[in-house]
Amino acid sequence: MYKADLNSDLGEGALFDAEIIPIISSANVACGFHAGDSVMMDKTIELCKASSAGLGAHPGYPDKENFGRTDMDVTPDEVYDFTLYQIGAIGALAKAKGVKLEHVKPHGAMYNKAAKNPDLALAIAQAVNDYDENLILLALSGSEMINAAKKVGIRYASEVFADRAYEADGTLRPRKLEGSMITDENEAVERVIRMIKEGKVRAYTGEDVSIEAHSVCVHGDSAKALDFVRVLNRAFAENDIKIVKLSEAIK
Repeated sequence: MYKADLNSDLGEGALFDAEIIPIISSANVACGFHAGDSVMMDKTIELCKASSAGLGAHPGYPDKENFGRTDMDVTPDEVYDFTLYQIGAIGALAKAKGVKLEHVKPHGAMYNKAAKNPDLALAIAQAVNDYDENLILLALSGSEMINAAKKVGIRYASEVFADRAYEADGTLRPRKLEGSMITDENEAVERVIRMIKEGKVRAYTGEDVSIEAHSVCVHGDSAKALDFVRVLNRAFAENDIKIVKLSEAIK
């Protein structure tokens, strides 16, 4: 039997978080910089507590106006501070509710830039380690963030995307470009099953790209997010893939 974590980016103001959280295994919760606030974090933590979904911090750039998806000219020291500050915020709320923080997944432009920039990747991995060396860094498969996690000595999980197209170098196709989003459910399912079972994904330009799939992401702000999560749950059951917690997926 194959196994994989199923995660979603939540606490960002979407209306169906309460429906998604019970049918995923990991929730990446916005920490107030790109979306959300203390009240929304608190409510989302409660939803995780009531279900079996593992709680993760989802830190991004301080850029609510653009949902954290616009690149910023920032230093590694600033990225370290952004990351540590946001982990600390959600970590405090989680601790007060008796919920364990299990992982950290950067958001948006910060995620994409750190996937290619080793200095920013190292700043993120170091912030995770300095807050809690037992946390898992959830990051793009084959990215500099995975390399940084190995260098720092923290656990990591390689992430793949159900609803995003890939470039030939294994990075995500920028949202501003045509064909960046996968909107057909059948296509998304076929791609995910292949990523898990074969370790391959077809790039937008047609090449096969090698990939490691510990965890599959469905973006919580997508109009079809809930549909995708439901379809993936059924498809996993039909294809002998067990949905497991992140800590089990990386064993």
